[in-house]
Amino acid sequence: MQTRKLGKSDLEVSALGFGCMGLSFGFGPAAEKPDGIKIIRSAVDLGVTFFDTAEMYGPYANEELVGEALAPVRDRVVIATKFGFKIENGKMAGLDSRPEHIREVAEASLKRLRTDRIDLLYQHRVDPNVPIEDVAGSVKELILQGKVRHFGLSEAGVRTIRRAHAVQPVTALQSEYSLWWREPEAEILPTLEELGIGFVPFSPLGKGYLTGTIDENTAFGGADFRNLSPRFSAENRKANQAVVELLGRIAGNKNATPAQVALAWLLTRKPWLAPIPGTTKLHRLKENVGAVALELTAADLREIEEAASRITVQGERYPEAFQKMVDR
Repeated sequence: MQTRKLGKSDLEVSALGFGCMGLSFGFGPAAEKPDGIKIIRSAVDLGVTFFDTAEMYGPYANEELVGEALAPVRDRVVIATKFGFKIENGKMAGLDSRPEHIREVAEASLKRLRTDRIDLLYQHRVDPNVPIEDVAGSVKELILQGKVRHFGLSEAGVRTIRRAHAVQPVTALQSEYSLWWREPEAEILPTLEELGIGFVPFSPLGKGYLTGTIDENTAFGGADFRNLSPRFSAENRKANQAVVELLGRIAGNKNATPAQVALAWLLTRKPWLAPIPGTTKLHRLKENVGAVALELTAADLREIEEAASRITVQGERYPEAFQKMVDR
């Protein structure tokens, strides 16, 4: 497994991380704990050192799972988690990045993760009711106390990133980025490059769509977030097949899979970028890790770029209520 440094920081991670959310939350029923532990430890065996979780995933169950799975190898891995939501009766009840809440969440996360430090602590979503300077200052205090090593933001806009970075250097931004969501290329990536901040793309496989295993006839379980996403309506899934066909075409020429091409393409974008695909299946994990060794030539990249420029992806990625939580 290749490694990368996130921006100008000293935080070194595997080129491909592991997004743990789907083991507990978001994509249907949670995995059984022994199965979740097994897939996380299999990722470690395959060279993955970067694991992403959050108190909100479950809530709480995902951090507990990650903590138990990684306890035997704690010093060999990087654990990222997040604060920023108010949780009531086991459900999200709005945003909360008040300094006192940040401290409470950090202490609780440390216990659930069975560790004495959080390697990368993100603000999960920007809270418009709390100045970002106060948020950055609170994380700075946790860093000075040795409870947190690095500060991150998620789905934050350029102005917020700059304001936070002026108080406490931001090590990484986590936002959605893939061949079917390229908005970060306009302003976010140039800003991160200027400031020396790393980038952690989540949903690098388009919540599974870019694997080529989903079409307009696919049915998702009742607890699956994709049922709420406009981009995953049957009509939009059918309209967006052109993206999958493009990946399939390249994959056929490379003896690879569409998922591997999608991840390999992302890895070519910047050397300080580390995607975090997730899965519950061992064969998919091995497939994803195989993308790190897949070399796309300049001709491959030109073909992808030219074909992608003629495709307009249909549908918003979030329902309206979630869209409002994305900082612009």
